[in-house]
Formats: sequence, structure tokens, C-alpha cells
Amino acid sequence: MKDKLNLKIKQVAASIRKIREHRNYTQEYLAAKLHISQNAYSKIELGYTKITVERLFQISEILETDPVAIINDEGEILKAV
Repeated sequence: MKDKLNLKIKQVAASIRKIREHRNYTQEYLAAKLHISQNAYSKIELGYTKITVERLFQISEILETDPVAIINDEGEILKAV
């Protein structure tokens, strides 16, 4: 079960990155909007930092997408943006 959870965390992190890149936003831009360092934001995208539901909603608002689109599988990501 722990492996499944870790895989899902990595998928969410990859989803955030893909949507960010699709929007042509930099890590620095999102970090500034979240009031965190670029290094801290990078750790979110790498899946090293587990994000809270609150942080997920903040990121989805900045990325102008539904939080569910971030959680969905990779194949569904760009359909939602």
C-alpha cells in the first residue's frame, strides 16, 4: 500500500509540472505566488514534499485548473487545462 501511495504522490507531482509547463509558467513564478522559495517548490514537483489539500487548492488556482485534474492520471491532465 505504501508503494501505491508513493506512486500516486509522484503522479500528482508530475501532473503539477505538466500543467505548469503547459501554461508556460516557471517554477519561480509559482513559488512566488505560493510565497515559498523556488527550491521548496521544486521539491513539490519532484514529489519530495507531500502537499496538503490546502496547498493543492492553491496550486490549482494559480494553474487555473480543477484540483481533480491534478489528481487524475497523466492521460487526462491536458484535457482539463
